[in-house]
Amino acid sequence: DPTPTATPGMRVEGGFIRDALNREVILRGLNFSGDHKVPPYFDFHTQPDVTRMRDDWGFNSMRFVLEWVALEPQRGAYDRDYLAAVRQRLDWAHAAGLHVVLDMHQDVYGPGFLGGNGAPLWTCDASRYAAFVPAAQWFLSYLDPNVTACFDDLWNTIALQDAFAAAWAVVAAEFADHPAVLGFDVLNEPYLGSASLDGFERDLLQPFYERVVPAVRAHAPHWLAFLEPSSMRNLGWPTTLSPFPFGDVVYAPHSYDNEAEQGMGFDPARRQAILDNMAALATEARALDAALWIGEYGGQTSHAGIVEYMTAELDAADAQLAGTSYWHYGRDEGYGVLHEDGTEKADVLGVLSRPYPQRIAGTPTVWSFDSVGGVFELRFTAAGTAAPTVVSAPERHYPGGPRVECVGCTAVVEGNQVLVTATSQGAPVTVRLLRR
Repeated sequence: DPTPTATPGMRVEGGFIRDALNREVILRGLNFSGDHKVPPYFDFHTQPDVTRMRDDWGFNSMRFVLEWVALEPQRGAYDRDYLAAVRQRLDWAHAAGLHVVLDMHQDVYGPGFLGGNGAPLWTCDASRYAAFVPAAQWFLSYLDPNVTACFDDLWNTIALQDAFAAAWAVVAAEFADHPAVLGFDVLNEPYLGSASLDGFERDLLQPFYERVVPAVRAHAPHWLAFLEPSSMRNLGWPTTLSPFPFGDVVYAPHSYDNEAEQGMGFDPARRQAILDNMAALATEARALDAALWIGEYGGQTSHAGIVEYMTAELDAADAQLAGTSYWHYGRDEGYGVLHEDGTEKADVLGVLSRPYPQRIAGTPTVWSFDSVGGVFELRFTAAGTAAPTVVSAPERHYPGGPRVECVGCTAVVEGNQVLVTATSQGAPVTVRLLRR
């Protein structure tokens, strides 16, 4: 079944997302998208734009950006037209065979702070917005005392947390039956406010998640919970989150190079730091009994070293058997995968659109891709199901389809995918894709 059509039956077990046929599911895709942050809260996309994510680029998932302010502009008044427009785009994703992770996004708390997005105006005192002075670099605006005060209100006011949970519950009730939705990313890059580095996750963020997740699952019990560490994890601070009192958790940190994010481009000497950080994230995921999925990675596509940067990120994710979602599917000269005129950024998509195992009928040992030679290799031990392993083989890397070497298996090429069937359960399997 090369195309996923429904999410019920998905679960997290043994450090991986697994489907109803007990195959390990690897999510690779794009964030959809940056312009969802601002009115009218949707981007340029039509149904063919969504379809090309799978047909042209080989992705199987998207992280769908939602805005609390768009959902609940006035307290207790939910915008049904907004939900209807979201449903239309989820329908497009389902038709394309894409899994969707719904993400309640925020940057610098909310639009009350110039350049921010996320929380509605009514969630914080208007005097805080009036006194705000934006920083030259947007992310330094988090340090403004007024932004800090609004986050402190969120983390310390149960009524406000209940309002946030209620908004998520509305989303869950609306889309619980939608076959495209795999799960929910509770809050993008939670900022600690004035809390201590040591205490924020333990004393504030963990209880927050333990309040919100049950509220969502009261309506959508089968949704996977994609839970992020503090935004300080982006600066290298290890998470102090502990195992949750509920299952089906996906650890959902982000992975960015700090120097590149400050506009300095990517120094290839930083490759090892990317690999090491991803290994540390995988260790944290195992400690949480969670799967690992990088909810954001990406870079300024016009900056020096972008190809090496994105190659390092994906090599690191492959090494840790992790899913990823690139920021973002937009038309711009920044992070977007398309230019402003809608044409592809061929160098960037050449890196992102690479082969990977979408579903593995067994336990993977390793997979890797040599972008120069065009060789993809997957090794796994067949177990638990006779359903095929599905490998994405994008045409841009394998014009006319790949040549397949299969040890312990048989393989069939169908379009831009390879379906692999093990010849013996419990035996090792090696699959190689090569250019013709």
